[in-house]
Amino acid sequence: MDEPGEIGRRVQRMRLERGLTQKQLAHPSYTSAYVSTLESGKVRPSETALRFLAGRLGTSYEELATGRPAHLATELRLALTDAQRTLTTGAADEAAVRYRRLLTEAAELGLVPEQAQARLGLGECALESGELQSAIEHFEEAERLLADEPLTHRVRPLRGRAVAHLLAGELRYACYLLESAIDELGASGLADPDALVLLHAAVIGPYMDMGAHARAARSAELALALAPRVSDPALVAGMHRQVARTFLAEGRVAEADASLAQAQAIYGRLQLSTDLAHCHWMRGYVLAQNGELGPAERELRTARDMLSARRAGLYTAQVEVELADVLRRLGRTEEAVRLLAALLELGNSHGAVHAGGAHRLLGLMAEERGETESAEEHYVQALALLERSGATGDLADLCRLLGDLLRRTGRVEAALDAYRTGLGHRAAPGTTTLGPAPAAAFRPGRISGSRWAADRGE
Repeated sequence: MDEPGEIGRRVQRMRLERGLTQKQLAHPSYTSAYVSTLESGKVRPSETALRFLAGRLGTSYEELATGRPAHLATELRLALTDAQRTLTTGAADEAAVRYRRLLTEAAELGLVPEQAQARLGLGECALESGELQSAIEHFEEAERLLADEPLTHRVRPLRGRAVAHLLAGELRYACYLLESAIDELGASGLADPDALVLLHAAVIGPYMDMGAHARAARSAELALALAPRVSDPALVAGMHRQVARTFLAEGRVAEADASLAQAQAIYGRLQLSTDLAHCHWMRGYVLAQNGELGPAERELRTARDMLSARRAGLYTAQVEVELADVLRRLGRTEEAVRLLAALLELGNSHGAVHAGGAHRLLGLMAEERGETESAEEHYVQALALLERSGATGDLADLCRLLGDLLRRTGRVEAALDAYRTGLGHRAAPGTTTLGPAPAAAFRPGRISGSRWAADRGE
């Protein structure tokens, strides 16, 4: 809302343009004296008073309060919706161009909620293209713009920031952000089903990567219970996609596949191509876990091609680790090695868990070729990556592989050290390299004082 003097001059100008006296404008709710005081800028009008006067003047409250024609804000909101459609059905770089232009327009018009929406869109674009630090900055700015709003209005940028930190390898900090928001919603009585499902679905991934299966199952249970009260079908689909991970970890393959089928049907109907690609990715993983390697390869290649077409480099690289694992199990090791070698050239931008998974697979194939030294080097590199990320299920499996290799080469003490490192961690189907994976931490040690610094799982 503008300063009282500007509002007063605007009311006076519009009143005179319409040929109204102060008494006619004020009738029947206010007095001519109040209108006179308002027009002179000596009083700040309430929202109720401005809405009444806007109705008498035949204009909008927004135009009377700010001087902006209402249609400009409406057109901007429609353009933001169109940019979101571009992001979900087209390429992230094209959507980012639109969001930047709309952010500038919203800032020029002083429209704070629209600026936050544009920032949220830019953060989502950066996530898809793998620019994680940029994504974090956009989400943080969106949260800042919405700082005076209830938490339910800030959940989406907060969730986006948590996903970016998860992809950056900060599993505990991602959990901390999401759990804190869930706790705050509960404490404040803001039991909004959409917000809670969004948060509970988002926390399943880091829980699973950390080996916290009971926590993941609990979040899945709560999300499923809330789903009938959620109005956004895409949000329900995302929840089903994440819940499938908990079913798979419990060996409930048919239920995992059914949950993915529900998500896939919704994404297909809404033409959300990136999310649909993630469903193909997940279904490929489920099939691979069930030993159906041919169908798994087809699903993973479909996911890889869809993501590559959208220039989603981060996710494309991650799905290639799953594809390489299937190719190795099919006996096509040379093809798998080429795929992983190209992926590792990208550095750790594709996630510590997936980078660790790539080194693990290269180590396995080196062992199969009898190249013990090369296998050990890959296992050690994988171990360093996974220790940084806290992916406990992967660590347990990797320490076993390294320990077995060291024991077979006669280094018993070193093997015992490797086994001890993995002691207490468990590996189960569904806890390895699936899904959005951690990468190099941007802010190491940032949450060392939180409960997550000591809580590595259950």
